[in-house]
Amino acid sequence: MTHVIAQPCIDVKDKACVDVCPVDCIHGKDDDPMLYINPADCIDCTLCVDACPVTAIFAEEDLPEEWSNYTKINADYFAS
Repeated sequence: MTHVIAQPCIDVKDKACVDVCPVDCIHGKDDDPMLYINPADCIDCTLCVDACPVTAIFAEEDLPEEWSNYTKINADYFAS
């Protein structure tokens, strides 16, 4: 499993989650609308969940249904 960043991060991009990630799997450029978690690198440590000030990060299995498309959005960011 992996963690997923969802809609609450859009236009916020507080990088507290980046600072606590031990495997550097959270990325986003300045012009991206949000940050993204690389599912191939995420080790499910949960440190980012507590660090996120807008509650935008969820374990994949706990992602609210209305944001289920963010699993693909996060993965697609790293595909290529």
